[in-house]
Amino acid sequence: MSERWDAAPDNDPARPVPADPEPAPNDAEPDTTAAIGTEDVLDAEPAPVVAAKPPLAGKRARRSPWNRTRDRVIAAAIVVLVAVTGVVIGVNSDSAATVTQVAVTLPPGLPPAPAQVPGSLSELWQAPSSSTPAPIGEANSVVTADKGEVLGRDPYTGDVRWRYSRDLELCTVALAGIKVDAVYRKDTGCSEVTQLDAGTGRRTAQRNGDAELGTRLVVDGSHVTTTGKKLLNTWRDDLVKSMEYGQVPAIVNANKQPRTGCTYGTVAAAAGKIGVIERCPGDPADRFTVYRATNDEADDPKVDYSTVLAGKNAKVVAMSGDLALIVLPEQKLLVIYGGDGVQKSAYPLDVPAADLAQDPVGGIMTTSWTAQGVYWFTGSKTMAFSRDDLTPRWTLNSSTGPGVTFGDQLVVPIQGGLAVLDELLGTTIRTVGVDRRGYTGPVLVSSVGPVLLEQRGPTLVALK
Repeated sequence: MSERWDAAPDNDPARPVPADPEPAPNDAEPDTTAAIGTEDVLDAEPAPVVAAKPPLAGKRARRSPWNRTRDRVIAAAIVVLVAVTGVVIGVNSDSAATVTQVAVTLPPGLPPAPAQVPGSLSELWQAPSSSTPAPIGEANSVVTADKGEVLGRDPYTGDVRWRYSRDLELCTVALAGIKVDAVYRKDTGCSEVTQLDAGTGRRTAQRNGDAELGTRLVVDGSHVTTTGKKLLNTWRDDLVKSMEYGQVPAIVNANKQPRTGCTYGTVAAAAGKIGVIERCPGDPADRFTVYRATNDEADDPKVDYSTVLAGKNAKVVAMSGDLALIVLPEQKLLVIYGGDGVQKSAYPLDVPAADLAQDPVGGIMTTSWTAQGVYWFTGSKTMAFSRDDLTPRWTLNSSTGPGVTFGDQLVVPIQGGLAVLDELLGTTIRTVGVDRRGYTGPVLVSSVGPVLLEQRGPTLVALK
């Protein structure tokens, strides 16, 4: 119980009267120490005392509604519910389901590849990488992706330098410039996209999209396009959406898409343009359409041209500048279209029918690019084309994948090893044996420094 102190009135005889202070001597200064901060509050006007009113007879004081036991139990339950809800949200959030381990420093530099392909190559290491359609080597690192996890590895040892992992299934992973784009499955589509720095694993961008299951990424300089049967999405290199083509999920502007009811085959891209094979109701054959990767509105495609082809089951192999290389299996022709949508030239095609019977998985033809050429693996042979005008150069039979330059030479995977070729003429200089431990399927090749990389189905193998 607190005590109450009331000031006594000035005429209270019990109050002591202070004596007059003695004057200080003439040769001494008066003592002011006691005067600092010693204001006598008793000299103030006394506050009036208000007597408390006694409670009315027979009437009880009002009781707080939270004093009852039932109320306390309800309040406690609310506190517990809020706490549990916070924990559940935290546990089930994307952040809680994500593991990020970045490299503290950039990886050390690698020496260049040898000028000539070595006479023998031995396996350095291998790792599962089912979500990379082609090997990824960039920024002195090798990137593998499997079961929701993207890893940056040392090219020589395969040791993990950085890690990005989610509790979602990976749809596909591709190298876009110097960044790695990882597309994750969410619900019924491939909608979660994360961009990672290839050297450190640092997350540089993230977005939600509308890509279909089975999508692949078509990379063209500053844009990336997801493939699909009914919808193509294009992003800038910072993952900002720049274009939607096809059956747009949430239509903002009606009647902006050029056609409806179409399904899509193969897709290619170049120079800020996307080319797609369309199969539309009412068309007598397949249609080839080229549209811009960006426009004022992301759901309003700007079409450069759209032309009905000479047959069905067509496929766009590659695009370069304004040119497009298209396969017409029924006519056994390779045709080149110009930027005006007019056929410029045609070449006979000698490829087994089985190679072209179906659209490729993910809607992208198996190709590779070098400084001089474009290389297409048909499924049984490798065809070379000029990078500048897409004209055919030569064909290598019985290959297992497209070619790539390693050092100053072109190498193409073959059964049992690699063929070293003259890039312009296609003549075989020599072959190098590679023990693939019984694997006989397609092989896609890349390199980082002096390390050659082979994608053998779901496995990535490093050779030196």
